[in-house]
Amino acid sequence: MQQVLLYVHSWLRWIILLVAAAALIKLAVGLAGRRAFDRLTGGLLSAYSGLMDLQVLIGIVQLAVGWRGFTAASQAAGGPAFPLPQIEHLVAMVIAAAVAHLPARWKGQPDLARHRNALVALVISLALIVLGVSTLAGSRWVFRGL
Repeated sequence: MQQVLLYVHSWLRWIILLVAAAALIKLAVGLAGRRAFDRLTGGLLSAYSGLMDLQVLIGIVQLAVGWRGFTAASQAAGGPAFPLPQIEHLVAMVIAAAVAHLPARWKGQPDLARHRNALVALVISLALIVLGVSTLAGSRWVFRGL
């Protein structure tokens, strides 16, 4: 089960990054062109935050299922019995998911403010993802399960 969760968790991150890239482009074009905040933009942001929620849930399940393995690996390497890198990763990702939900709070704002605020929130969320992934050992920016 741990391997299946790892593959799903790995592949889902690339889907999240594709949706985030599309949202970034749509927000930047909307901001630069002073366009209306349309349903596609809102849909991309909703998809991003929803996928982030799913990713966090899968990560929590993965951590719960693999807790013994993480602690054993940590102790074998001479570290503590507590899987600190995984906990740091989880905290960063939960914060990133929370930041991803902020654009939903700005529905009553003017279009220009919504584009700007959503763009800032998305960039911060992506920065937190990069930070969270960097806490883990090894090369995490690869496809797993090929």
